Amino acid sequence: MLTTLDFVVLTAYLLGVVAFGVWAGGTQESTEDYFLGGRDLPWWAVCFSVVATETSTLTVVGVPAVAYGGTLAFLQITIGYLVGRILVGVYLLPRYHAGQLETAYAFLGNRYGSAMQGAASVTFLGTRLLADGVRLFATAIPLKVVANMAGVEATYVQIILIIGVVTAVYTLVGGLRAVVWMDVVQMGLYVGGALAAIGFLLGDVPPGWWGEAVAAGKTNLIDLGLDKSFGRWWTQPYTLGTAVVGGAIFSMASHGTDQLIVQRLLACRTEADSQKAVVGSALIVMVQFALFLGVGLLLWGHYDGASVDALGLQRGDEVFPKYIIEGLPAGLSGLILAGIVAAAMSSLSSSLNALASSSVNDLYERISGRSVSVDRGLLLSRLLTLFWGVVFVGFASLFQDSNNPVVELGLSIASFTYGGLLGAFLLGLWHNGTRQADALVAFVASIGGMVLVIFGVWHSPAEGWIFVLNPSDVRIEEARLRTIGWPWYTALGTAINLGIGSVLALRHQDAVGGSTE
Repeated sequence: MLTTLDFVVLTAYLLGVVAFGVWAGGTQESTEDYFLGGRDLPWWAVCFSVVATETSTLTVVGVPAVAYGGTLAFLQITIGYLVGRILVGVYLLPRYHAGQLETAYAFLGNRYGSAMQGAASVTFLGTRLLADGVRLFATAIPLKVVANMAGVEATYVQIILIIGVVTAVYTLVGGLRAVVWMDVVQMGLYVGGALAAIGFLLGDVPPGWWGEAVAAGKTNLIDLGLDKSFGRWWTQPYTLGTAVVGGAIFSMASHGTDQLIVQRLLACRTEADSQKAVVGSALIVMVQFALFLGVGLLLWGHYDGASVDALGLQRGDEVFPKYIIEGLPAGLSGLILAGIVAAAMSSLSSSLNALASSSVNDLYERISGRSVSVDRGLLLSRLLTLFWGVVFVGFASLFQDSNNPVVELGLSIASFTYGGLLGAFLLGLWHNGTRQADALVAFVASIGGMVLVIFGVWHSPAEGWIFVLNPSDVRIEEARLRTIGWPWYTALGTAINLGIGSVLALRHQDAVGGSTE
């Protein structure tokens, strides 16, 4: 059970975060300082920040649940992540640095025009609001479980408000520099907590547990999918082919076209530093996923492979919090809980700064038609950071139970948009004949196409959802659908975008370069 010492540790961490974040942020003299740290951040700190940004509380408690209930084959996806990030470093980062761009979508503005830049930016804002606003609520789920286990009554709104306010304060004051250096600290905290948990679990597991795990297939690392039919092979998310190809394309989109990550890479001192940061992040993610999968495997041994129901839990992601409360000594439980909060704050702070950056550079200056002064730009940047912080807290507080299906939609919202974003960038790089109208139509069509694919529009043997469209009846109901594995979503959306954009470009084959219309 949690003790007073644990709560002291957690409280001290929250207070320390604000103080350190404000101190690390220093002073900013321009929006470039505020959003890009003056382009003077060391690559290794940016690398850690990228990893911390893509790591949420759901990673800390969810990846162990994957190993507890399944195998270690989830680690295959990191091979695709490495391939995708190498391609980002080779093909996309040189374009960003060549133009001294401040956002990823400025590339689309230079290539096509302000309408395409605005469309991509608005899509990014919507994606971040849904994905990270809902993720903030989802973060409160395991924390509420932990609090209830400890006999402390806490509501989702209270947890969301505390995390949101603390994160917004140091992000608003310190800008990206504060976010990056706090990410370094927060990553060290949650990784250290996982290592500590592994150390105690190794002393708790019964003799012979490893042999039992091997016999049960829990230690399988590679799943070639050869035992499945060709049709079923496409529906499995973690077979080797799907993980490598689908994971690579997904990683190209998430780390090459999402302002959340690109902003950090642009804060490095040189193009070479940015490349080291993005490739290095993939290697660290491999180690990090292996670490959390190891926690899950050890938890399986510790609880003798008991089912989630037998442990008195509702979901697999409650297993690790249960051990934190019941199996760790006083003080260490509070430290690991601080690590879980740290993972949430690193994602939220990154989103707040990236949203404000895109709002100022991609939308405000384009819509107003003029650049803002240095003082006004800094004030506007901080006001927008505060605005998005309030929006995140308010949006996350709308949900009051973990069974709301919108939670799953918000957490997977990137599947709708990443293909369209990556396709727009690749279309601009590979097809000189495309114009702004071609890119816009292809972009909208790819996102619309993915909505149909993900929700489903045809009947087949697996469970899913289907649209029912009648003159007097428009609804979504359960149906028997076959869906593809989620790593293929981005690849499919990218293919739709490239295909439609290329066909539309045939209307003006004699066009030279990337003129707009």
